[in-house]
Amino acid sequence: MRAVAQRVTRASVTIDGEVVGEIEHGLVVLLGVARDDTKEDADYLVPKIIALRIFDDSEGRMNVSVKDIDGGLLIVSQFTLYGNVRRGLRPSWSDAAAPEIAEPLYDYFVESSRKLHGRVETGSFRKTMQVELVNDGPVTILLDSRKTF
Repeated sequence: MRAVAQRVTRASVTIDGEVVGEIEHGLVVLLGVARDDTKEDADYLVPKIIALRIFDDSEGRMNVSVKDIDGGLLIVSQFTLYGNVRRGLRPSWSDAAAPEIAEPLYDYFVESSRKLHGRVETGSFRKTMQVELVNDGPVTILLDSRKTF
């Protein structure tokens, strides 16, 4: 499971002209599910993301989490995180989970996030979405449940 966590001052997801998810200060989490991912991958990533100390404390140092600042989470499914362009210029999606595998794991990730941190908004799985955000810093962290960067 891969995630891109971006610290934002605000963010929203729009589908067909309608805002379906919106947060102020917090994190946008773009989430990709691999074909061999399980709930254990989500169980690893969810608490790590919520506990990431990437928000400024009173001294201006990145030392507090989204939970500490009572910020929002906007979780958006994004299978393109598993796009492979090692051979050629057209991405291969062979490592991404099929929708029937990915959607239940995405839903599990969202529900697990809500249990640990109630302020969670989402996009919609398998929908074309417009994601708007103001990256604060910018601060962007890559996470993968299977490897370190």
